[in-house]
Formats: sequence, C-alpha cells, structure tokens
Amino acid sequence: MASFVQAKTTSPHKPAYVSTLRRADGRYAAAVIDHSGNLIFQELLDDRGHATAIAPNKKFAVVFARRPGRFALVLDLIKNQRHLAFSPPADHHFYGHGFFSPDGKLLYATENDYENERGIIGIYDTENNFMRIGQHDSFGIGPHEAILLADGITIAISNGGIITHPDYPRQKLNLASMEPQISYVDRRDGKLISQSKLPSEYSQLSLRHMSAAKDQIWIGGQYEGDPSNSISLVASHRIGDEIIPVSKGQTYLGMKQYIGSVSTNIDGSLVATTAPKGNKIAIWNSDTHELVKIIKHQDAGGVAPNDKDFTISDGRGNLWQNDKAIYHNPEIAWDNHLSSVK
Repeated sequence: MASFVQAKTTSPHKPAYVSTLRRADGRYAAAVIDHSGNLIFQELLDDRGHATAIAPNKKFAVVFARRPGRFALVLDLIKNQRHLAFSPPADHHFYGHGFFSPDGKLLYATENDYENERGIIGIYDTENNFMRIGQHDSFGIGPHEAILLADGITIAISNGGIITHPDYPRQKLNLASMEPQISYVDRRDGKLISQSKLPSEYSQLSLRHMSAAKDQIWIGGQYEGDPSNSISLVASHRIGDEIIPVSKGQTYLGMKQYIGSVSTNIDGSLVATTAPKGNKIAIWNSDTHELVKIIKHQDAGGVAPNDKDFTISDGRGNLWQNDKAIYHNPEIAWDNHLSSVK
C-alpha cells in the first residue's frame, strides 16, 4: 500500500486526485494524491472542506468549504503548494462546488444569497487573484453542485430546494415547501435555457450531486421525507425531458436516503453513486440505467474516474481501486468527495 508522507515540492509524482480529509489531530486539510495513493502534498484548511474544481490546464485546484463555509483555497498543482484563498461576498456562503470555464480564465461557484433566499453562481477571475467579477442566478433555491456540459456553454445546476441561513447552521427551513429542480443556464450571459422540476411525489428529494454521462446528466439526492418511504435516490435527465428516477425505490434499501457523490468513468459507460451512510456504492450502466453491481465499503463517500473503473475514498482512511485498498491510514478520514485531475 502507498504511504502517506508529506512530499516535497520536487516530488516526481504526478497529481491524479484531490480530496479533503480530517487528520488525527482533528484539523482539516486538502490533499493531492497520485494514482498509486501516495500523498504529493497537503495543505491545512480553516475548517471542513467539501469538493474541488480542477482547472483545464491542471495548474490549479480550488477546494471549497463545506456549506455554509466562506473559504475557497487555491492549490498550485505545478509547484505543489498553496496559491491563495478567497471568499464570497459578505452576505453569501459557498455550497461546496464549482467548475472552471473551458479556457480556465473563469471559475464558477455555487453560492447562497441567504438574505434574499436565492441561489447564485458566483463568477471569479482566475487571472486576477480570483477576484469576484459577477454572478448568475441559479433560478432556484439551494444550488449545490453545478457542472459545465460538453458544449462549454451550458451550466447544469442541481437546485436542492432547501432554504438555509448561516444563523441556523445545517438547519433546513422549508421542508414542507421544497421545490427541487434542475436548471440549465448559459454561462456567457446567465440566461435560463431550460428547467425541469421533480414530480410532486419527489418534492422532498433534495437534488445535490451530479455528473454528465454522454448526452445526459445523473443526479443523486438526499430525501428529507419520512425515512420509512421507499424512494429512488438517483435520477437522470436530458434537456427538455422529464427527470427520470433510476430504478425502483427498493434498490436503495439500506442507503439511508442519502447519495453522497456521483461520478462517471472516463468513457461515460458507467456511473457510480455513493451512499456513505449506508456503506454502499452503486455502479450503473449509463445507457440502460441497469444496476451493474453494489460495492460495500464502510463510509465510502468520494468517487472519481479511474480509466474504465473508479477510485473510491472512505471515512476510515482507505483509498480503493478495483476493490483493492491502495492506501490505508485509520488515523485520517477522507471527506465526501474525490476529484480527478484528468
């Protein structure tokens, strides 16, 4: 198994993944990892981290704070060091996700304008110290993850539908009136291209994480209704169509009504959805929507493409590839997401 030692900036290892973790001393850090599970370098975070955006040229990785956090840390993947940190406007907080424009000049981040109870996509200039230069409406409440589709223009946004406010950390203020939906927005001018809402019987399925697979997106949700209800936690969608639940609710038994991450393999043939509270990872055929297999790992939340398969991280200090642990350190806990430096 690979070792977890602090590497110097002259490390010969090539970055393959970025994730966040909790250390043995209780502090949080961002970590850059190679394909074999070796740590290239790590950087301390002010608080718990969430997901990471990777620049197209692989120079920068931006690690976002977990909601309702207000920091984003930029890592230099060439020099193996911290580059800078930045924050959203005073009346906003990050939702933990973002992505770069195809040319890498702009960074887009999901944000909560909490005083006005609306979702925002903040826009940051990467060539000017990540200064905030504008914003788009997410056309919904609680935008969690947003991704850029293959055309380089269309932003797909999962609006979870839950009102939150930092004065009431982690509290959900409108569970009875949620309206989760997917918005498609033109990144150039912020205009709404299309929008699809979940059927009324799924109104308490907060849409959170997503990944593109060929001509559709896959979305994982967090169900806020009766825990005893049998409900599909994963859906797929094409612009202009209805949101389609993937498989029957019985498929998700034991997943504790929660999908932690969604990822697509390199060729788009497989989609992985993790259920860390249920200790399961479901692998799906992206064309047929059939369940390929269920993998069982304790507290497995992070997943990223590894050629035709996936690399998986868990809260017990493991990194898995092809059902084999390439790294194990019980003194650390990997957090929810694992991002690939493709």
